[in-house]
Amino acid sequence: MLWSDLNQLVGATLLILGAVLPVVNPLGDAPLFLQMTEGMDPVSRASLATRVAVYSFGLLLGSMLVGSFVLRLFDLSLPVVQVAGGAVVCALGWKLLNQDEAPKPADMPTSRPPGDMMAKALYPLTLPLTVDPGSISVAITVGVSHAHSIESTVVRLVAALLSSALIAVTILLSYRYAWRLRQAVGQTRMSVVIRLSAFIVLCIGVQIVWTGLRTLGAESGLLRPIPEGIPFPP
Repeated sequence: MLWSDLNQLVGATLLILGAVLPVVNPLGDAPLFLQMTEGMDPVSRASLATRVAVYSFGLLLGSMLVGSFVLRLFDLSLPVVQVAGGAVVCALGWKLLNQDEAPKPADMPTSRPPGDMMAKALYPLTLPLTVDPGSISVAITVGVSHAHSIESTVVRLVAALLSSALIAVTILLSYRYAWRLRQAVGQTRMSVVIRLSAFIVLCIGVQIVWTGLRTLGAESGLLRPIPEGIPFPP
């Protein structure tokens, strides 16, 4: 019995990790975190990375535990959250894409008070840069509220706790040592990586908005789902 429960726990944890971690994508967001914390000393940046990781842990775990309940409480649906949140992601991606300030060498003295960036740990560094609405919607989908028995609820609860902690550790390591990526890539290539990452964030925002609009259109009858096996017209 214990071995069966352990297998269920490992399977549920891997399922959540496989669904949420690629959407969060800490490695892809690391260059943008480095750009948005430009001017901070390494100690302050490491402290900020820790705070973002803690906030991300709480946001993901909260989405898995009570996300569905919150949506029902305010009579909201996932497509609506996707449309609104995707618009925020688009705004952030557009702002980063059109940012003219070039990255500075990592050894330059700090020019930005650490307290100013610490105040931005939750927004925009955690939400929507690190945990975007797409990540939240996936976390709600695989959350505890979809369990059908007490045993499966306990397994999903522990799995949600473990997977959120593992994702938070990945975020911490990716952000804390993002400066090493700059040293390895170089200043000019890092600028290209930052622009490309910002463009990807913009595309992700558009994709989230489109997914929400498509679902809302299908639910309202304005759009018909394309049957499987029917090819798109040329």
